[in-house]
Amino acid sequence: MSFNVPKEILLVTQTLQKEGFEAYLVGGCARDLLLGKKPKDWDVTTNATPEQIQKLFSNTFYENDYGTVGVVNENPTDETLKVVEVTPYRIEETYSDKRRPDKVAFSLDIEEDLKRRDFTINAIAYDPSTEKRIDLFGGQEDLEDKVVRAVGEARERFSEDALRIMRAVRIATELGFSIEEKTSSAIKEFSENLKEISVERVRDEFSRILMAHDAMRGITLLHEHGILKHIAPELETGIDVKQNGDHIYPVWEHNLRALQHSAEREWPLHIRLAALFHDVSKPETRRWSDEKKDWTFYGHDVVGGRVAEKICTRLKYPNQTIDVVSKLVRWHLFFTDIDQITLSAVRRLVRNVGPENVWDLMKVRACDRIGMGRPKEKPYRLRKYESMIEEASRAPVSVGMLKIDGAKIIALTGEKPGPRIGFILHALLEEVLDDPERNTKEYLEKKSSELSALPEKELATLGEGGKEKRKEEEEKEVAEIRKRYFVK
Repeated sequence: MSFNVPKEILLVTQTLQKEGFEAYLVGGCARDLLLGKKPKDWDVTTNATPEQIQKLFSNTFYENDYGTVGVVNENPTDETLKVVEVTPYRIEETYSDKRRPDKVAFSLDIEEDLKRRDFTINAIAYDPSTEKRIDLFGGQEDLEDKVVRAVGEARERFSEDALRIMRAVRIATELGFSIEEKTSSAIKEFSENLKEISVERVRDEFSRILMAHDAMRGITLLHEHGILKHIAPELETGIDVKQNGDHIYPVWEHNLRALQHSAEREWPLHIRLAALFHDVSKPETRRWSDEKKDWTFYGHDVVGGRVAEKICTRLKYPNQTIDVVSKLVRWHLFFTDIDQITLSAVRRLVRNVGPENVWDLMKVRACDRIGMGRPKEKPYRLRKYESMIEEASRAPVSVGMLKIDGAKIIALTGEKPGPRIGFILHALLEEVLDDPERNTKEYLEKKSSELSALPEKELATLGEGGKEKRKEEEEKEVAEIRKRYFVK
């Protein structure tokens, strides 16, 4: 079976081979090629030393203690080909910090290098020139069986590098694979070691799980393996917490289903985070109402906004992400009764969440709704609310659109402040609405002087005409907006 390996990658492996060295693609890129997927990055392993590697390529960098040389391609056909990491075969000793080996020795034996790798499906070496494969641990069989299995003794692999715990779940989630039984048991046994790993590393793996197509399954796997309690334990408080009559799922499953809808829509990370955390505080705000004969969750949106901010801060997400996620959670529970809602109420919501976030808020609301088991088609009232958001957010048809204001007219014409200034502005607005190209400083200043010379009655008539024109244009805009949303 032949694989489509880019010329930039072949240049690296063949350059090494021409000088008498071995060179194989390895790790995630070899795995993805065997799965028929496009690799996201490229790793080459070789029996050349870092110094020998650098001598063969004109543009390289070597800034680590593990032998990895970055080979830079000047004009790559793809961004993933910009840097190819080339690493000598390695033998690693103890991992006292549960993340990186205390000592690394270079080897001449590819088999020694493959033994140190995390999972069998990442321990396949592939030579793109000859299509030779070296697979000591049954990685190709595990690819066919869709299984994530640790290389050698699973307990040893996870005791060495605790980040492998997250990587196992992330790879299983991204590929839709299961986790082999002994590997799964070892993950559960060593999940506590995640506390030894930097928050940033854990967060990055967590984010990749959220960005997978089957994100709901990824969070479920984190929970089942005792990992989620080290990342976002607040989510697990929703397990088996029943809700009121509008919900058919407990809080935990509802949050996960909301996340999954965002994943199926391929929405960005901040929306997925908000969808996952939108009801995170329902357990702590749940109260029984004798009056309603049901559970209530008053204030869960307000408390949830603070909790979401706390979680994202703890995971060291960027400040912008923390801010928008907490806002989306805080304001996700807005009133949508179209018989009672007003444009002013919608404007307040837009102001609270920010015009730049309001449509993301609607996406979170859609996730909330689908997470309740509702049909995926938008109901009339949600479409109506969206049309009202657009109405509330549109640029108003007003004299503020003009490239001139009352102060300038007073300075130009000597008019006194009063109704005549308003008449002039509205008369100018009518002209601009008829012909937008007239909205220039030069034209409006000239026209202002002409209008200023008119008698009060004639000027008032022109001004009232401008107001009527403005009203007509506003009605046309609103009608067009409502037409787009199929609402009245």
